Amino acid sequence: MAEDLYAVLGVERNASQEDIRRAYRRLAKELHPDFHPGDKEAEERFKKVTAAYEILGDPEKRARYDRGEIDETGAERPRQRFWREFADTGAGERYHSTADFADFADLDEILGGFFGRMREGVRAGPRRGADVRYHLTVDFLDAARGAHKRVTLPDGSVLEVHIPAGTESGQVLRLRGKGAPGIQGGPPGDALIEIAVRPHPHFLREGDDIRIRVPISLDEAVLGGRIEVPTIHGRVAMTVPKGTSSGRVLRLRGQGIRNALTGHTGDQYVELAIVLPERIDPELESFMRSWRQQHAYDPRRDLETAP
Repeated sequence: MAEDLYAVLGVERNASQEDIRRAYRRLAKELHPDFHPGDKEAEERFKKVTAAYEILGDPEKRARYDRGEIDETGAERPRQRFWREFADTGAGERYHSTADFADFADLDEILGGFFGRMREGVRAGPRRGADVRYHLTVDFLDAARGAHKRVTLPDGSVLEVHIPAGTESGQVLRLRGKGAPGIQGGPPGDALIEIAVRPHPHFLREGDDIRIRVPISLDEAVLGGRIEVPTIHGRVAMTVPKGTSSGRVLRLRGQGIRNALTGHTGDQYVELAIVLPERIDPELESFMRSWRQQHAYDPRRDLETAP
């Protein structure tokens, strides 16, 4: 006898959808084949947990399972036949009525069920398999530049997934024919891969543009010069204009994301920030005191006076 799906996930029958989701995520993480290489028992449990969540995680399928319309595999259960076909009076006789022809008032119901079952039989030919959802977390640069990744499925098989350049969090990639197998020779469903992109410690995406904050030294700000700046494609040289202040933004054309879906390539915007040395040496301090006495200025003169 197949194991009850609620027992597989370790939840009560009145558990909320959120409780079911949490139980599945905990068990899937605990039993995933990547963490138990070669452990057939853990692999089988992982398959059972995933199969149980495929039904209980879907409110509509869960309701049908609770009503006994589908079994633990999601297959349709045979409908119960009209009860009068099996009723026994207790005297070894089949059901009969003493209401003359009044009992035939249920004839429409009987025929309706009969022809309904006939129609179901006609429809029960080859059917397409269900689509199956997976979640895949990728690094920022892989999503920006494009990459190939491998996804391990519940049955231990592996999907090769192409991440197009410019992929964003929440985007769903469709792998045709990689979902659940078809029914009675029907075509398989698709695998739907929902992407989550890890944030990058330096790069920030805005559409197809990239923003980055780059520190410069005091002498680079005053005198200007050439510096190297990281981009998602590698390091490039950029000119810092003489007399640059913190907060100034320079643009590197074409150094943003090349979006495979739109064909558009964004730019990279570089915000410059003056960073002083960790230790101010006496020579610099003496120079600045002398300079301030002769060239003092107020960088806050344009700020509005507070009321």
